[in-house]
Amino acid sequence: MIGDLWYKNAVIYNLALSTFMDASGDGIGDFQGLLRRLDYLHGLGVTCIWLGPFQTSPMKDDGYDVADYYTVDPRYGTLGDFVEFTHACEQRGIRVIIDLVINHTSDRHPWFKAARSDPGSKYRNWYVWSDRKPANADTGMVFPGVQESTWTYDREAKAWYFHRFYKFQPDLNTAHPEVHAELLKIMGFWIQLGVAGFRMDAVPFIIAEKGAEVTEPKEQFGMLRSFREFVQWRRGDAVLLAEANILPEDDLHYFGDDGDRCHMMFNFQVNQTLFYALATADTAPLVTALKVTKPRPATAQWGCFLRNHDELDLGRLTEEQRQAVFAAFGPEKCMQLYDRGIRRRLAPMLHDDRRRIELAYSLMFTLPGTPVIRYGDEIGMGDDLSLPERNCARTPMQWSDEPHGGFTKSDGPEIPVIAGGVFGYERINAAVQRRDPESLLNWTERIIRMRKECPEIGWGDFQILKTGRPEVLALRYDWRNNGVVVLHNLSDKPCEILLDVEGHGEACRLVNLLSEDHSEPDSEGRHDLVLEAYGYRWFRVGGLDYLLRRTEADKKPGEGG
Repeated sequence: MIGDLWYKNAVIYNLALSTFMDASGDGIGDFQGLLRRLDYLHGLGVTCIWLGPFQTSPMKDDGYDVADYYTVDPRYGTLGDFVEFTHACEQRGIRVIIDLVINHTSDRHPWFKAARSDPGSKYRNWYVWSDRKPANADTGMVFPGVQESTWTYDREAKAWYFHRFYKFQPDLNTAHPEVHAELLKIMGFWIQLGVAGFRMDAVPFIIAEKGAEVTEPKEQFGMLRSFREFVQWRRGDAVLLAEANILPEDDLHYFGDDGDRCHMMFNFQVNQTLFYALATADTAPLVTALKVTKPRPATAQWGCFLRNHDELDLGRLTEEQRQAVFAAFGPEKCMQLYDRGIRRRLAPMLHDDRRRIELAYSLMFTLPGTPVIRYGDEIGMGDDLSLPERNCARTPMQWSDEPHGGFTKSDGPEIPVIAGGVFGYERINAAVQRRDPESLLNWTERIIRMRKECPEIGWGDFQILKTGRPEVLALRYDWRNNGVVVLHNLSDKPCEILLDVEGHGEACRLVNLLSEDHSEPDSEGRHDLVLEAYGYRWFRVGGLDYLLRRTEADKKPGEGG
């Protein structure tokens, strides 16, 4: 069940075809456009692309309403274009994972059309029906304030159908044996075309019991083991990256006690407390989140992120903590969404403050797990709050100061490019930043290169070091006789700390990986360090001969070698 653990030290880049580049001239991104930008991603240091939905869809929910799992939507290209894309990625050493949206389909999917039109069709049982409106129909909405119910009456079927998301996304009866077999077939199809894994959308809902009589749905974790066994049988290094916003006590159920379920999960607990720390300079809840999410099987890995294609979900914070984050990063009602989150991109949330943006990304790149970047954040893209719901943070990539940001030659893209102001494409674009050695883009490239040279972060064990300052987070990673220490000051004021890295002898020296500011220990083995406002440091314990000292097996700190 182990396979190739490439994801332990990967750098994942998330994008959607509709936002990246348009080569066809119809105002919508496509595979040909993405192919032309692969060298940009390769140069940035990306090792894995997470591609949003591109299958045939009515596009009522940015492709998350799939109408055919075995095709490419014509607006994006063809299956041939997709294979050319995966081949080009393989040539550059980039793996591809795609969104697997199998909790529900579009209501225009042929399966649902057959199910609603014929009670005797085999597809009737592929969805979840009720003869009368269930008592709990008005609870459990994923999009409160926008979504009114989780059950809708269908006149053609003369029955109610279940939909955890929008009413045009009927839930699949994932526990049905025929549905389960079809889901495996879908995975196998895309693996055969070069996919290295799947970002599984809405995993807790996929594996939950469904039905009109279900009031407290139980998770059917056997599904996850079945998915894991299948993808690794078809491709030994294939990965399942789960979107599962769950409590820490449930983490091992999704990873599996023996690491036999999901390979990776997004760490929502750390993500939410991280934004609280950025808002308040109080790292205590973040430290707690790091500790409670630390236990996981050796093969399992967290996906660490700042922003993605959804809202910044703050639902796991206390009401007081959530209001503090709202006040700092989304004070206006138009910036908030679903009564639980913020719908903005990172740069405008941080008021385009380069110090804070660097701090946030330095912190994300050094958290336990694998970093996941959202397209455009490497150049500090903004958002368009005039667009509905989450579309405000899904605007086209800004490539240059040419019309429409170089995204398209069309007179008008489907989603408008941000123009004018602080975050307009005229000012924020990849072309300008590529030529500026001090740009955020070039800083991001350098930090990605350094992150890949610190496999201790992806592979090693970590401990939280005492700093005596609630605004400073200090982490030490150890792996194969080598150590890395990272420090972050989340305050807008400089501070001085005394740090014991728990080393000994020559190993106590701290070599700065980002500048010439190295540190020697005092007579008691401690380091007197000054961090500027929003300052960060990456240190290697000992010296830069770590490659010579790296062993083939892990050793505990202090065991020599």
